[in-house]
Amino acid sequence: MSSITIYHNPQCSNSRGALALIRESGVEPTVVEYLKTPPSSDEILSLVQRMGAGVRDVMRQKGTPYEELDLGNPKWTDAQLLAFIAQHPALIQRPIVVTPLGVRVCRPPQTVLEILPSSR
Repeated sequence: MSSITIYHNPQCSNSRGALALIRESGVEPTVVEYLKTPPSSDEILSLVQRMGAGVRDVMRQKGTPYEELDLGNPKWTDAQLLAFIAQHPALIQRPIVVTPLGVRVCRPPQTVLEILPSSR
């Protein structure tokens, strides 16, 4: 099993770009197509905590039910937001990459270079 995981959407150019950069570094990552195999709320929370970010930082707005569900409203708690993300995995910002050096939302794709062990 690879020490690098990418939460990937093959339809997303940023996600494809980050995946290509990882592979160019000589590593074949574990690829999680999160729309087919959504992470649990606990997994998402763990990723967010490892990033040192907030739940809202990993939420995608464009092309998702974000506006329809009024998720920009501050009334929603992190637990509630995580439940929405688990129910609608399209709300996950992409790609999220996990390496031994950290966890990042890799937008733009070159952000992945900051956390690739071979890039240091």
